[in-house]
Amino acid sequence: MASVGFIGAVAVAPTALPSSRSAFVSATRPVVGVAAPPAVGAARATMMTPPPPGGAAASPASLKTDTVEGVALTASEPQNIADTVYDATVPDARGRYGRFGGQYVPETLMFALEELEAGYAAAIADPAFHEEVNGLLKDFVGRPTPLYFAERLTQHYARADGSGPRIWFKREDLNHTGAHKINNSVMQAVLAKRLGKTRIIAETGAGQHGVATATVCARFGMECEVYMGAQDMERQALNVFRMRLLGARVIPVTAGAGTLSNALSEAIRDWVTRPVETHYIVGSVAGPHPYPYIVRQAHAVIGAETRGQAVAKFGGAPDILIACVGGGSNAIGLFHEFKGDADVRLIGVEAAGKGLDSGEHAATMSRGSLGVLHGSMSYQLQDEWGQLQETHSVSAGLDYPSVGPEHSFMKDTGRCEYVSVTDDEALDAFKLCSRLEGIIPALETAHALAHLDKLCPEVEGNPNIVINLSGRGDKDVNTVVKLFHERGDTDVMG
Repeated sequence: MASVGFIGAVAVAPTALPSSRSAFVSATRPVVGVAAPPAVGAARATMMTPPPPGGAAASPASLKTDTVEGVALTASEPQNIADTVYDATVPDARGRYGRFGGQYVPETLMFALEELEAGYAAAIADPAFHEEVNGLLKDFVGRPTPLYFAERLTQHYARADGSGPRIWFKREDLNHTGAHKINNSVMQAVLAKRLGKTRIIAETGAGQHGVATATVCARFGMECEVYMGAQDMERQALNVFRMRLLGARVIPVTAGAGTLSNALSEAIRDWVTRPVETHYIVGSVAGPHPYPYIVRQAHAVIGAETRGQAVAKFGGAPDILIACVGGGSNAIGLFHEFKGDADVRLIGVEAAGKGLDSGEHAATMSRGSLGVLHGSMSYQLQDEWGQLQETHSVSAGLDYPSVGPEHSFMKDTGRCEYVSVTDDEALDAFKLCSRLEGIIPALETAHALAHLDKLCPEVEGNPNIVINLSGRGDKDVNTVVKLFHERGDTDVMG
């Protein structure tokens, strides 16, 4: 199969990316009934009550008309807005996915965001940009990645009458650096070079985005600094070494729980102080617009390739797509191509940690409420005072208290189902995939695999299920050794 190129496969017109500050003024102004947006990266989030069941529409009394810079604005309390109809064309001209997204940032960052969106719009209109990025994806990253039939896992879930799903892996783990993250890092590095940036910063949880960013910085000879939570540095020591070997400076973040959310906060604080020479390569479909849009487009190649490969291998689109969800970049990358296919079922799998009722989980979609974090409105885990709750997951990459705004929009409109998987269920799937398929998955990916135990007994016939194998598990082996020892898994530990 011929390689599917970045962006060109999803036909993004330059005008699809909103531009000009006036278009965002209503998104950056405080919404009626909502506290003024906190400083970007602040630990405090704005807590709002979710809409009532069924989602009542805003009443006329809750609306307020204002005029800013000559533009008439109508604002409504976000908790009174219900997104009930799915729209595959999001984001809109304000960087909104329904009521989610936007730009909740201080004025010091507006220049950088405006420069970024203008530079991106110019880049995607330039064939030379496509040629360079697509060339790197092919020869440096190793795309396209295969769509692999998981024969023994399929047999494992087969029924006696011959029915049962046919399970396929989209092998993002075979990319250079071992995960999907390199797609985004390559594209944004080329963009940063066009913008004249000499310094790159990034945040990382599981370390895969940090490694991918350090890799492209080594390739282009750019200064690289990666913020990583102290706890994550301990459980992902191998990736810390890889980043340092590649020439990156890894900065430990000890604030809060020392995990991904804290690392992202510190990276944004850095960007505020040095926006002129610095480009921030955000690692997920989170943050202020245009980041959720740009990162989605970088990873859309995953789903575009999957469609063509599915037609070649089984004659049509998959029936079900499954991906793990932390911030949500690998899931959006797979889902985006199929969002308009009403007969394709989309399932995102979050981290239930030690159980949804334990208080130690990262299941934002299951237990989160509306708020603002890291420059974007979305669902997040917070208490009744709007303070972020500490999260827990055996997987560093899913240990995040919020989620990308497009995922929140797809949840509210019912376009995507969101479920959760516990640490123990993910570890069982980690072992099962290793033994049945000879593929050691990342712990993040193991959450998606674990959902098969619940899904497969429910489906009828022989549906084709594609799981995004977002990363390989080399990075997690040391963590898993300790956890298997604690669980008493003698079949592994001896």
